Amino acid sequence: MTGTADRQHLIGLLLGAEEDWPTAFETLAARLGVIRLPDGSTHEVRTERMTIEPFNLRDKARQDLVVDRLAHWYYHPREWLKKASLMDDVYLLNSPFTFQSMEKHSAYCALIRLGMKVPDTVLVPYKHPVDNSRWAYTSAKYNRSFDLKEIDESMGYPLFMKPFDGGGWRGVSRVKDPEDLMRSYDESGEMLMHLQESIDFDVFARALTIGPETMVMKFQPDEPMHDRYAVSHGFLSADVGQEAVTISQTVNAFFRWEFNSCEMLVKDDQVYPIDYANACPDVAVTSLHYYFPWAMKALLRWSLFCVVTDRVARTQVDSAPWFEIGDDDSLDYGAKLGAYQRLADEHFETDRYWEFVDAALPHLDEMVLDWVASDSFRSLLTSTIRSTYPPHEWDRFEGHFGGLIDLWVRDETNRLG
Repeated sequence: MTGTADRQHLIGLLLGAEEDWPTAFETLAARLGVIRLPDGSTHEVRTERMTIEPFNLRDKARQDLVVDRLAHWYYHPREWLKKASLMDDVYLLNSPFTFQSMEKHSAYCALIRLGMKVPDTVLVPYKHPVDNSRWAYTSAKYNRSFDLKEIDESMGYPLFMKPFDGGGWRGVSRVKDPEDLMRSYDESGEMLMHLQESIDFDVFARALTIGPETMVMKFQPDEPMHDRYAVSHGFLSADVGQEAVTISQTVNAFFRWEFNSCEMLVKDDQVYPIDYANACPDVAVTSLHYYFPWAMKALLRWSLFCVVTDRVARTQVDSAPWFEIGDDDSLDYGAKLGAYQRLADEHFETDRYWEFVDAALPHLDEMVLDWVASDSFRSLLTSTIRSTYPPHEWDRFEGHFGGLIDLWVRDETNRLG
């Protein structure tokens, strides 16, 4: 670090197989320069990509904040994150202590109690038991026989069968009749499965939430990945759009997640949450395209706010204030949503956050616009395309993604006036 500011902050990036957004994040962080706050203090931020190696539990972590994209499935860095949080007060996106809740089951249960319109869902036992020497005895003595086909009577067809822990659409099947149901269950193997009611939706929405910021996007799950996020404004009414934001921020504030995506189905202005947790939400430029600059700005803004203001991390779930609202029969659904939004705003310090952004980062929008419109960004886009798609598709996707980015540049230019 240059040492020209009063305080220096280090943001660590714990990464898997990603290059595009980390490069964008690093580039924008490096362009920030010295951040000046109204109290006269000055701050500098730098980033580093973290490595995996043996660590002594008493070693002091150097990072002030870590953006984690790896530890949900790689246990060694997960345990380093726990140590860094418990011993060194390193700020984490997301809390490793609630990872098990990122298995859909816990989130379903919490949201049902909060009064959200979760589709009817049943957890069924394993088709094939896990590899455990005690299972045979336990199964023979305590497992009750059941008729899987009877479960569908209350929900009807089609149904969705999907693993209770989710993950990249792994093991998800659409079940159209009893024979299909049995076939899907037979194929589930050692995966523990939910059966979930199908909603004949008008709109599929995916909300990406980073800190107190949420972008609700129209999602087209049957399209190839490069076409799934439709550039569509006003596809939800104002009230439904706000409900989608509140549901997403409620999930994150409840479970202490700060970088997460949430999926919802909308039918006749009713919002049905179906998937609430993603330890590594998709932020690839070839997926988000038009929305990619917003995601980078939001991630940078929130990371800076956390380190510069010395925000204290809250990593453990405190369900009591949420369930106090959810269990209050005197409140209707709208009143509960309003109360949940207030709790989420309190958790994320939303007012303080935006005051910080206005005071410390007034130039960020123009800086990001300048970079996204530059040859440097186009080089990043090209390298990502060439590492993602076969050579015969390079020109096609240069035009496709280049056009969507150009659309964002025009819209952002007009917005900033």
